[in-house]
Amino acid sequence: MMWPTSKGECVFPNVQANGIEKTNSSSLQQAPLSKLFAPNSNDIREFVCGWGAAVINVTVTYPINKIVFRQMLEGIPSGTAVHQLSQEGIKLLYRGILPPLCQKTLSLSIMFSVYEGCRQRLYLLTGKKGLSKILAANIAGTSEAILMPLERIQTLLQDWRYHNKFRNTSHAFKYILMNYGVLECYRGMVPIIYRNSFSNIMFFSLRDQSKILMNKHDTVIVNFISGAIIGGFTSTVFYPLNVIKVHMQSKIGGEFEKFTVVIREIYVSRNKSLSHFYKGVHLNYMRSFISWGVINASYDFLKKIVF
Repeated sequence: MMWPTSKGECVFPNVQANGIEKTNSSSLQQAPLSKLFAPNSNDIREFVCGWGAAVINVTVTYPINKIVFRQMLEGIPSGTAVHQLSQEGIKLLYRGILPPLCQKTLSLSIMFSVYEGCRQRLYLLTGKKGLSKILAANIAGTSEAILMPLERIQTLLQDWRYHNKFRNTSHAFKYILMNYGVLECYRGMVPIIYRNSFSNIMFFSLRDQSKILMNKHDTVIVNFISGAIIGGFTSTVFYPLNVIKVHMQSKIGGEFEKFTVVIREIYVSRNKSLSHFYKGVHLNYMRSFISWGVINASYDFLKKIVF
């Protein structure tokens, strides 16, 4: 939907931290496509806000993430995972934080900036709000996949079986590249693209709708609660894709396993129970609830400062 102004120009809806804002688009509509798709200052601001929100989030939630990872990999209860980490000591608690810190900061920066930038531009081209959101979310999710090597190394560093094999992030990268090549860094790409694309569609659709419903009640606490609920729900729905991804990436060398083959392997190894694909989902929901609450509140707070 586009709204006319008193000057006969058109504006299109732009969902910001404080609800729907009318943005002048007459100059963009008259501009050539090369100018329309060129990066602008708003893209940079979105990138910075996503980066800041990610830094805050990773620092707070990393220990919970390690517990969930152990449950994903080994199918053990949360108490056992906590006991394992407590035995390893505080020194190893934040082992492997550099890859997710780099990956998550860049990932969220790309996620928010690419989504908002593509959504606005696609809406100008198509005039279809729903289609623009779906396409923008898919593009953002696929774009995030370029950071997959960092997620790959994080998986190896969090796996206790490689504690004595890799000293740190750079050592793990060097070992993989020298012995197996660049392609090994992209093991498990299929579930990551599925996860990113589908979860982005769900998250942004629900988030944009919540912004419209909240309207003037746009506070830090409200943004935390809405982000926590939406993020927790989204991560729970697509949790099995993370389980499949972890099992693919916990191996080094050999043929790349097919997506369907890994699903069958996990299904058989976990007593042919679909519910076992959700082993660790309770802690994952708690982590995602906190994580996306922090991300959403931080992102909207930073937008009010930066924009």
